[in-house]
Amino acid sequence: MIEYVISPEPQVSLAVIGERRRFPVRRIFCVGRNYAAHAREMGQDPDREPPFFFTKPASSIVPEGVDIPYPPQTAEFHFEAELVIAIGQEAIACSVARARDCIYGVAIGNDLTRRDLQSKAKDKGQPWDWGKGFDHSAVCGPIHPVATVADLSRGRIELQLNGRVKQEGDLADLIWSVDEVISIISQSMALRPGDLIYTGTPAGVGPMQVGDVVQISIDGLGAIEHTIVAPDARFQSTNDGSGTISIS
Repeated sequence: MIEYVISPEPQVSLAVIGERRRFPVRRIFCVGRNYAAHAREMGQDPDREPPFFFTKPASSIVPEGVDIPYPPQTAEFHFEAELVIAIGQEAIACSVARARDCIYGVAIGNDLTRRDLQSKAKDKGQPWDWGKGFDHSAVCGPIHPVATVADLSRGRIELQLNGRVKQEGDLADLIWSVDEVISIISQSMALRPGDLIYTGTPAGVGPMQVGDVVQISIDGLGAIEHTIVAPDARFQSTNDGSGTISIS
């Protein structure tokens, strides 16, 4: 029996529709600017260039229905509705034709972003981790086994903020399809069971405030909902919304 000098954190997991057992989360990959309209609103060319990726820690997962504290160090806390792919089989140098065999299921996600911190990092050519990989930044609903999902190539995706539609699009508008994304990642590193892929967000991203209620729906997957609540009081001394790091 292995002994540790500190107690390991519990395994992060997600509920699975129709299953008592849960899906263990290993890693989180995210595709940047995978809808043309969103690329344009971010000031980028939407041409079909090779996609790029960033990651979030598994510890950033927030299950559907759990309240999300407004994070520290930001005044631009943004939503990004996304289709999430859950990997169930190892994929190494996987072809596009075989990619679908590696999927365990799909879910609705929200790639939460500290936009001001991300923008500052972009301007300086720095990594996006502080803008993308912070605590409570990866909302994910329950996993729908892929056999129960009719089509991953099309279907309306919509985000409502306090009952008003802010994002709307179709999975058919993905620049790089689900199968292509899996294949591309697998050429660079092994995808393994438990990995999640956030596939990109439509246009219309925007800010959230304390008290806001966010609902995201995707055809065939139903809807998820979460509420933004007050910041963790332990961060209050650093949460001036300027993005400046305070050292006390």
